[in-house]
Amino acid sequence: MAQLVALYKTPSDNQAFDAHYTSTHAPLAKKMPGLRSYRVSSGPVAVPQGESPYHLVALLEFDSLDAIKSALASPEGQATAADLANFAQAGVDLLMFDTKDA
Repeated sequence: MAQLVALYKTPSDNQAFDAHYTSTHAPLAKKMPGLRSYRVSSGPVAVPQGESPYHLVALLEFDSLDAIKSALASPEGQATAADLANFAQAGVDLLMFDTKDA
């Protein structure tokens, strides 16, 4: 399996961010081909020390890194990426990696 982790930085307007994310962005992302699982953080995002720069974390699971790359290159993935400008002005960090049982 492989994960795509989206770390959304704290926006200037949390309520507007949450409304757009829930009503528009998440439904777009859920249409990406090959998506196996889609989870988001609930409540505040914490870090070990200090104040967190993050407002929301999304965890998307796919079969492989190639599946993530294909999903992002698809029309659905391109629409999802294009939507970021509509609500994630504070920025988002994306991490992609294969996973294995430890």
